[in-house]
Amino acid sequence: MEHHGAALHMLTKDKELVLQLKENYLEASLDEKTKAMLSYAVQLTRRPASVKDEHVNQLRNHGFSDRAILDICQIAAYFNFVNRMAEGLGVQLEEK
Repeated sequence: MEHHGAALHMLTKDKELVLQLKENYLEASLDEKTKAMLSYAVQLTRRPASVKDEHVNQLRNHGFSDRAILDICQIAAYFNFVNRMAEGLGVQLEEK
């Protein structure tokens, strides 16, 4: 996660936000729309079979368009795929 945190810090210039996100995104200084997006991504990552229409509708209720929801899903799924490929091949990107 260090390399993702470093990239986010370069983008936002907000060290405190990066630390908050690493600790618990639900307690970070984020709007509810962003927290809903992150919660969806976490659910898709940890329990993909549990994602139902109601979860997609929650994103719609927070103002995300169908296109934005597709983007969120594809980006989360892509990172899950790449991370699992790296782990499956024993690639170590950072010190543990």
